[in-house]
Amino acid sequence: MNIEQWDEHIAIKNAMDDLIHSLDVSAQMKEMVLHVCASGGKMVRPIILMLSTQLCGGRFEDSIDASLAIELIHSASLIQDDVLDEGILRRGMPSTHRMFGYSSAILCGDFLISKAIELISSYDRRSVRDFGRAGMHMSEGEIMDIMSINEDFGMDEYMECIRKKTASLFAASASIGAYVGGADEKTAEVCRSFGYNVGTAYQMVDDILEYVQIIQSKESENISLSLPSIYQRRMSPERAISRSVGLVEEYVSSARSEIAYFKSSQVTDKLLEITDYITLDMLTPDILQK
Repeated sequence: MNIEQWDEHIAIKNAMDDLIHSLDVSAQMKEMVLHVCASGGKMVRPIILMLSTQLCGGRFEDSIDASLAIELIHSASLIQDDVLDEGILRRGMPSTHRMFGYSSAILCGDFLISKAIELISSYDRRSVRDFGRAGMHMSEGEIMDIMSINEDFGMDEYMECIRKKTASLFAASASIGAYVGGADEKTAEVCRSFGYNVGTAYQMVDDILEYVQIIQSKESENISLSLPSIYQRRMSPERAISRSVGLVEEYVSSARSEIAYFKSSQVTDKLLEITDYITLDMLTPDILQK
């Protein structure tokens, strides 16, 4: 699947380029924003927002600013994540704090969040509400992630952590898109549920890939807390991977079921494609066979 050729991807990429170049800010801030926002991300969340808009009868052009807001707050969260984790590289490039320093990176994150608020503010109250809630949940999820080193951090805590840290922004992307498209609350809730399911599966896949890298390097003592590492407390690494993949498949199946609520179309096909693209398609055959 070549997502870069989709109309939605082309539209959001062009809009992001225009936004960055039109910023009336200092040269250093513009350089940092360009570094963060033009480093090759797939822009999956804004694309889900634009597809959800079309799914509910709207035009994706009407949701461009909302999609930009989602991508900006996501980019800000990556800066924060790298600061918290002492990240060195992000998408093959030096992390923002490594490139510009901690203070500048944090302030760049603040700027991106503020710009995102400006962009989302032109939409209706429901969209602004979901956007704000997602931002709060993401911060809370990051705090839970920091606390995951505690021995009593189990499956329930893990699921709540990734639901807030990662899945909440996917859910908001889908529900905001639905609202822009004119959806009622019931339909928006279906979209929101789709976002939660696909976002949860996405984070689990990311965990599995990281876990496999670590155990293959024979450094199991450094395994960060994740779904497979929680399972490994009571089973072999191979079985832990298998159980984790099984849970991913359950959430992917639930996401697909939400899409089945809508009449089949090119838009539903794209949503199904992007669901697989960021989840099961990321898992190599040797992982799926474990």
